Amino acid sequence: MAPQFVKPYVKTNKNDRNDAEAICEAVSRSNMRFVPIKTIDQQSILSIHRVRERLVKSRTALSNEIRGLLSESGIIMPQGVNKVIPKLIEILDSDQLIEMDKITFTELLEELEDIFKRVEQLEFRLKEIGKNYESYYRLLEIPGIGLITALILS
Repeated sequence: MAPQFVKPYVKTNKNDRNDAEAICEAVSRSNMRFVPIKTIDQQSILSIHRVRERLVKSRTALSNEIRGLLSESGIIMPQGVNKVIPKLIEILDSDQLIEMDKITFTELLEELEDIFKRVEQLEFRLKEIGKNYESYYRLLEIPGIGLITALILS
Protein backbone atom coordinates (compact mmCIF):
# COMPACT_ATOMS: atom_id res chain seq x y z
CA MET A 1 0.00 0.00 0.00
CA ALA A 2 1.15 3.50 -0.71
CA PRO A 3 1.72 5.58 2.46
CA GLN A 4 -0.73 8.28 1.37
CA PHE A 5 -3.54 5.71 1.44
CA VAL A 6 -2.73 4.71 5.03
CA LYS A 7 -2.29 8.23 6.42
CA PRO A 8 -6.05 8.95 6.84
CA TYR A 9 -6.27 5.98 9.23
CA VAL A 10 -3.55 7.18 11.64
CA LYS A 11 -5.43 8.33 14.75
CA THR A 12 -2.82 10.21 16.79
CA ASN A 13 0.90 10.85 16.83
CA LYS A 14 3.11 8.91 14.47
CA ASN A 15 4.84 5.92 16.02
CA ASP A 16 5.25 2.26 15.09
CA ARG A 17 2.22 1.08 17.03
CA ASN A 18 -0.12 3.70 15.56
CA ASP A 19 1.29 3.08 12.08
CA ALA A 20 0.68 -0.66 12.40
CA GLU A 21 -2.86 -0.07 13.60
CA ALA A 22 -3.51 2.30 10.68
CA ILE A 23 -2.15 -0.26 8.20
CA CYS A 24 -4.42 -2.95 9.64
CA GLU A 25 -7.40 -0.63 9.37
CA ALA A 26 -6.53 0.39 5.80
CA VAL A 27 -6.07 -3.23 4.65
CA SER A 28 -9.54 -4.13 5.88
CA ARG A 29 -11.15 -1.54 3.56
CA SER A 30 -12.62 -3.02 0.38
CA ASN A 31 -11.73 -0.05 -1.80
CA MET A 32 -8.05 0.05 -0.82
CA ARG A 33 -5.53 0.16 -3.69
CA PHE A 34 -2.27 -1.74 -3.37
CA VAL A 35 1.13 -1.08 -4.88
CA PRO A 36 2.29 -4.02 -7.00
CA ILE A 37 5.43 -5.80 -5.83
CA LYS A 38 8.43 -5.13 -8.06
CA THR A 39 10.26 -8.01 -9.71
CA ILE A 40 14.00 -8.41 -9.26
CA ASP A 41 14.51 -7.10 -12.81
CA GLN A 42 12.41 -4.00 -12.07
CA GLN A 43 14.40 -3.36 -8.89
CA SER A 44 17.68 -3.70 -10.81
CA ILE A 45 16.52 -1.29 -13.51
CA LEU A 46 15.42 1.21 -10.87
CA SER A 47 18.86 0.94 -9.25
CA ILE A 48 20.48 1.88 -12.55
CA HIS A 49 18.08 4.81 -12.89
CA ARG A 50 18.93 6.03 -9.39
CA VAL A 51 22.68 5.83 -10.00
CA ARG A 52 22.23 7.68 -13.31
CA GLU A 53 20.11 10.35 -11.63
CA ARG A 54 22.78 10.87 -8.96
CA LEU A 55 25.48 11.20 -11.62
CA VAL A 56 23.39 13.70 -13.60
CA LYS A 57 22.98 15.80 -10.44
CA SER A 58 26.72 15.56 -9.78
CA ARG A 59 27.45 16.56 -13.38
CA THR A 60 25.22 19.63 -13.07
CA ALA A 61 26.73 20.57 -9.71
CA LEU A 62 30.28 20.21 -11.01
CA SER A 63 29.59 22.22 -14.16
CA ASN A 64 28.02 24.97 -12.03
CA GLU A 65 31.03 24.90 -9.72
CA ILE A 66 33.39 25.28 -12.68
CA ARG A 67 31.33 28.15 -14.06
CA GLY A 68 31.29 29.84 -10.64
CA LEU A 69 35.01 29.47 -10.08
CA LEU A 70 35.78 30.82 -13.53
CA SER A 71 33.44 33.77 -13.02
CA GLU A 72 35.52 34.71 -9.96
CA SER A 73 38.46 35.03 -12.34
CA GLY A 74 36.39 37.19 -14.67
CA ILE A 75 35.72 34.43 -17.22
CA ILE A 76 32.06 33.99 -18.08
CA MET A 77 30.92 30.65 -19.47
CA PRO A 78 27.64 29.91 -21.24
CA GLN A 79 25.01 28.00 -19.30
CA GLY A 80 24.36 24.34 -19.99
CA VAL A 81 26.36 21.27 -19.02
CA ASN A 82 27.08 20.40 -22.66
CA LYS A 83 28.79 23.76 -23.23
CA VAL A 84 31.15 23.55 -20.26
CA ILE A 85 33.66 21.01 -21.58
CA PRO A 86 34.34 22.65 -24.98
CA LYS A 87 34.58 26.12 -23.42
CA LEU A 88 36.82 24.87 -20.59
CA ILE A 89 39.16 23.20 -23.08
CA GLU A 90 39.30 26.49 -25.01
CA ILE A 91 40.11 28.41 -21.82
CA LEU A 92 42.80 25.92 -20.78
CA ASP A 93 44.45 26.22 -24.21
CA SER A 94 44.56 30.00 -23.93
CA ASP A 95 46.61 32.13 -21.53
CA GLN A 96 43.63 33.32 -19.50
CA LEU A 97 44.56 31.34 -16.37
CA ILE A 98 47.68 31.17 -14.22
CA GLU A 99 49.47 27.83 -13.99
CA MET A 100 47.99 26.93 -10.59
CA ASP A 101 44.46 27.48 -11.93
CA LYS A 102 45.23 25.48 -15.07
CA ILE A 103 46.11 22.46 -12.93
CA THR A 104 42.92 22.83 -10.87
CA PHE A 105 40.66 23.25 -13.88
CA THR A 106 42.36 20.41 -15.74
CA GLU A 107 41.49 18.11 -12.83
CA LEU A 108 37.91 19.40 -12.78
CA LEU A 109 37.68 18.85 -16.55
CA GLU A 110 38.84 15.25 -16.16
CA GLU A 111 36.30 14.69 -13.39
CA LEU A 112 33.50 16.16 -15.50
CA GLU A 113 34.47 14.09 -18.54
CA ASP A 114 34.46 10.98 -16.34
CA ILE A 115 30.93 11.73 -15.12
CA PHE A 116 29.76 12.30 -18.71
CA LYS A 117 31.28 8.95 -19.69
CA ARG A 118 29.65 7.12 -16.77
CA VAL A 119 26.21 8.61 -17.57
CA GLU A 120 26.68 7.57 -21.20
CA GLN A 121 27.59 4.01 -20.14
CA LEU A 122 24.50 3.75 -17.93
CA GLU A 123 22.28 5.06 -20.73
CA PHE A 124 23.78 2.45 -23.07
CA ARG A 125 23.01 -0.25 -20.50
CA LEU A 126 19.45 1.02 -20.20
CA LYS A 127 19.04 0.93 -23.99
CA GLU A 128 20.32 -2.64 -24.05
CA ILE A 129 17.90 -3.62 -21.28
CA GLY A 130 15.06 -1.89 -23.14
CA LYS A 131 15.63 -4.16 -26.14
CA ASN A 132 14.23 -7.03 -24.06
CA TYR A 133 10.82 -5.35 -23.76
CA GLU A 134 8.41 -5.13 -26.67
CA SER A 135 6.52 -2.24 -25.07
CA TYR A 136 9.79 -0.23 -24.89
CA TYR A 137 9.87 0.28 -28.66
CA ARG A 138 6.19 1.19 -28.82
CA LEU A 139 6.64 3.77 -26.08
CA LEU A 140 9.65 5.33 -27.84
CA GLU A 141 7.42 6.09 -30.82
CA ILE A 142 5.30 8.46 -28.73
CA PRO A 143 6.48 12.07 -29.04
CA GLY A 144 7.95 13.30 -25.77
CA ILE A 145 8.76 9.80 -24.46
CA GLY A 146 12.48 9.12 -24.28
CA LEU A 147 14.77 6.35 -23.09
CA ILE A 148 14.24 6.84 -19.36
CA THR A 149 10.46 7.14 -19.40
CA ALA A 150 10.01 4.31 -21.92
CA LEU A 151 12.03 1.89 -19.82
CA ILE A 152 10.31 2.86 -16.57
CA LEU A 153 6.89 2.32 -18.14
CA SER A 154 7.86 -0.97 -19.85
